[in-house]
Amino acid sequence: MSKQKNLAELNAEKDKIEQQLAQERHKIHRLENRAAYYEKGERRKRAHRLIARGAAIESVAPQTKALSETKFYALAEQVFALPDTQQLLTEAVGNHAGGD
Repeated sequence: MSKQKNLAELNAEKDKIEQQLAQERHKIHRLENRAAYYEKGERRKRAHRLIARGAAIESVAPQTKALSETKFYALAEQVFALPDTQQLLTEAVGNHAGGD
């Protein structure tokens, strides 16, 4: 009879540990989902920022719409290599107070 009780206790303990294991696996899954959600949010913010800035360039210089992607990048490299542009960029970043 003592052996039966020990076996029943062991089975109960085993069930309890399996339940804890399932809970911990579920908790890990929830945390992974949360991390993916935040990462996806950062990608969305970046994509939004890039689209908004690209739209700003097209509104200031509508001629850029006609350029291919390669030619646009070449133009951007040339513009940002100009000393005046570098100075303006440095001043803008220096005056930036953390807001938009």
